[in-house]
Amino acid sequence: MGVLGVGEAHGACSLLHAAGIGYGSSLAIDLNTKVAIRDSPPKNKTVDPDGLLDCIVKTWLEAGYELPADEIFWAVKSEIPPKQGLKSSSSVAIAALRALSNSVNSILESSELVDLASEAHLKAGITLTGSKDDNWAVCEPGWKIVNPNLPAKEGILLTGQGPSPDEWDIIIVLRGERKKLPKKEDFESHQEAFSKSFDALQNGNPIMAMTWNGRAMCGVLSDNSNKRLTNDAIVNGARGSGISGSGNSIVIFSPSASKPTLNRVIRWYQSKGLETIVTKPKVIKNEKENFEGS
Repeated sequence: MGVLGVGEAHGACSLLHAAGIGYGSSLAIDLNTKVAIRDSPPKNKTVDPDGLLDCIVKTWLEAGYELPADEIFWAVKSEIPPKQGLKSSSSVAIAALRALSNSVNSILESSELVDLASEAHLKAGITLTGSKDDNWAVCEPGWKIVNPNLPAKEGILLTGQGPSPDEWDIIIVLRGERKKLPKKEDFESHQEAFSKSFDALQNGNPIMAMTWNGRAMCGVLSDNSNKRLTNDAIVNGARGSGISGSGNSIVIFSPSASKPTLNRVIRWYQSKGLETIVTKPKVIKNEKENFEGS
C-alpha cells in the first residue's frame, strides 16, 4: 500500500522568545517540511534523535485518535536546518500531525494541531515553554503574539500579516547546531529588550521586534560573537537582524529592491566561513493585523 498519509508545514524565525516576558511570537518563512506515514520502512531511514515522532504518536493516541495501521513508519523531508532556532521540530510535529489526520480522514483545526504539537514537544523535552508560538508560525502564515500558558485557541493576543515577500529577502546565517537550551533564569535580566520587542509587534513592526529579540538573546546566550555577527548585517546595509530561537542561526532582513545589499551581506558572512540560505516570509494574504482577544 505504501503511503498512508501526508502532511506539510514550513519554518519560522523568532520575533519574541516566549521565555522572555511570558509571550511569544514567530514569523513564518518559506522553508518547507513534508512528512509521510507509510506501512513499510522508507528507503532512507528517518533520523529522530529527540524521539519527537514517537512522542507525536503517544500524544495522538492519548488524545483519543487512532493510527492508520498497527505499525507505521515515518518519512521526513525538510529544508529546515535542525537545532538552529528555525523551528524545525515544530515544523516536523505539525507536518506529522497533518499526516496522521490525513491517514485517518480526520480534519483538525490549526489550534488543535498546535496544542497536540506542544504536548509532544514537552514529552520530548525539547522546549522551555511548549513552543505554541512556534507551532502556530509553522502551521499558518504571518505571525501571532501568543500566551503559551493558555490553550492555543484562547492564547492569541494579536495577529500580523508579516513583511511582504515582494519587498523583503531573508538571509539565514547558519552557525551550526546549538549544544543545549538556555535555562529560564538566563532570561530574567533581559526583560527590557524583550519588552521592546513586544512593543514593536504591537506597533506592527515585526522586523524591529526580531532585532530587539535578537539583542536580548545575545545576552541570554552569553556568546560575544552573537552580538558582533548580528551587528555586521546592519553595517552591511540590512534593515534588521537577530538570533532566532535559542540559537544558533542569525536571521537577516534585506530590502528586495537592493540586490547589491543582499549580495554584500551574503559575501560578508561567507567570507567568515559561514553558510547562508536566502528565502522569503510566508504571509497572510489580503488580511490586516487584528486583535483576536486579550
